[in-house]
Amino acid sequence: MSSFLDGNNEKKSTSKIFLVGILLAVIAVFGIGGWVYFLPTPEETKAAILEDAYREGSPEFENYTKEIIITTDTGRLYESYTGLGDIVMQVAGKIRNKGTRTITGLEVSAGMVNTKNELIKEKKVLVIPQNYPSLKPGEVIDVSVNIPGFNKDDDRANARWKVTAIKLD
Repeated sequence: MSSFLDGNNEKKSTSKIFLVGILLAVIAVFGIGGWVYFLPTPEETKAAILEDAYREGSPEFENYTKEIIITTDTGRLYESYTGLGDIVMQVAGKIRNKGTRTITGLEVSAGMVNTKNELIKEKKVLVIPQNYPSLKPGEVIDVSVNIPGFNKDDDRANARWKVTAIKLD
């Protein structure tokens, strides 16, 4: 009879441990969910990085963008088909800082134009500091951008690059 009673006590302690484990797991899941909820979105992070950046229309922007040379590497211009039949263009190039100041924030727009030089699609990317920490004077970096959403009938004649925001040290 005593072994029967001892078995019951063992079962009660096991169920208590099981309930405590479930409670800790629920607390952990809600803690991680709350932490993720309060993380800044990529757009907020990008806006914070480029907060004091020069943008198109300002005289400083015009002066500094003349010192940034972006060239397309035609040997690394690829198209890939997705499972849904869309085409993703991978546009690669090099960015050179021929100025005298270090670039600490750089947003560029890569796009594809047709034979009439009309823009078909474009995508803006934050190159510095997302892919590289900075771009010192005379330095050259590689950049690659995937532009999704093309059809097989689209007239894709050439790739175009454009500086959209620049932040200097």
